[in-house]
Amino acid sequence: MPKIGPQIGYARVSTEDQTPLPQHQTLQAAGCTHIHHEHASGSNRARPILARTLEQIAPGDTLVVVRIDRLARSLSHLLEIIEQLEAKGAFFRSIEDPIDTASPQGKFTLQVLGAAAEFERALIRERTKAGLASARSAGRVGGNPGLRARDPAALRKVRLARQDGYMERLAETAADWVPHVRRLRPDTAWEDVLRVVNAPLPQERRWTQSRLLRAVNAYIRDGFLPKTVLGRANRRDTDDRLPALVAAIKGADPDITLQAICDRLEAMREPTPRGRSKWQPSSVKMLLKRAKKLDLV
Repeated sequence: MPKIGPQIGYARVSTEDQTPLPQHQTLQAAGCTHIHHEHASGSNRARPILARTLEQIAPGDTLVVVRIDRLARSLSHLLEIIEQLEAKGAFFRSIEDPIDTASPQGKFTLQVLGAAAEFERALIRERTKAGLASARSAGRVGGNPGLRARDPAALRKVRLARQDGYMERLAETAADWVPHVRRLRPDTAWEDVLRVVNAPLPQERRWTQSRLLRAVNAYIRDGFLPKTVLGRANRRDTDDRLPALVAAIKGADPDITLQAICDRLEAMREPTPRGRSKWQPSSVKMLLKRAKKLDLV
């Protein structure tokens, strides 16, 4: 059986004149120790309170909602959020729907939903192909006439749609990089931030510095990160650099073990204070003590 930790509630209403109180009371009665409220449209995936809640969820925690539609308006979005939770060792539960990923029944329901989503995507692909083929056979050119005519209003709609799509994709990866950027910048050079971000990620998910900076700028523009993270990196003494890196790794995952920090540093190809490639837990413990003295932890 998985180790179950605290239940974290999430309540959402669409407009400022609506109240999340009924949801709050239901979540409280269900045993939620912390409840986060948000006023936002369900169709908007870039919700700052939800993003922060997902970022702070710890292994063993359970994200709880009253109904699925309070969390996501599409099956694909719901599955993306649950994948994020599973990657962190956390769970999801909807009080009024038969989904609790900590139980075998809930996992089965999720598998059925995943299969339905894939079937739906396959149907859409086939319908799109058939529609394009039919249009070509009738001599019609596909695409938006406004775009072909370079109409400013049409071009603006496309830009906004692309921007929304980009922010949705960023929300899927925010847990990988946002905590590190918040903790490390501007005290740490971007090169070191990038190495900390990439260390636990598989090769296909690793970031380049230009891609990371683009994501950071987008989050600053939408208010998810402060502008101060773009400030000039302060010059840090050589002796303080390693404690800062170790503190950042520990800060992003407070439950991480000393050996796991060793593995992370080796994945970053960070040499030990004595210039060796193999890290020992005792060295990490010493650096964490120094980081505490420097108020980095």
